[in-house]
Amino acid sequence: MSDINAFIDEQIKSNDVMLFMKGTPDFPQCGFSGQVVQILNYLGIDYGSADVLSNPELRDGIKTYSNWPTIPQLYVKGEFVGGCDIVREMFQAGELQSHLEGAGIAVKQTA
Repeated sequence: MSDINAFIDEQIKSNDVMLFMKGTPDFPQCGFSGQVVQILNYLGIDYGSADVLSNPELRDGIKTYSNWPTIPQLYVKGEFVGGCDIVREMFQAGELQSHLEGAGIAVKQTA
């Protein structure tokens, strides 16, 4: 396993909810990352994040790791959930909240 895969694996395993994004939760650098941050913050979720813009190896590595071509990417309890469109659609349907609660993650708000 390469160093970047080991880093990604460690982040996913050590954070119940992990977001690989462009920018940071306080300063998202793209609208899609910003939308996922807004959803997670609205739900009151504690989550880890990694800025792919600050590390080109991570930016390429996460796409290979998940076999998913776009960023942001959300993981819950080690499982890849999806990107912005999937997360937004799940949130709007109430499925994201159910998925999180089913994984034992407390949700403070419901849509």
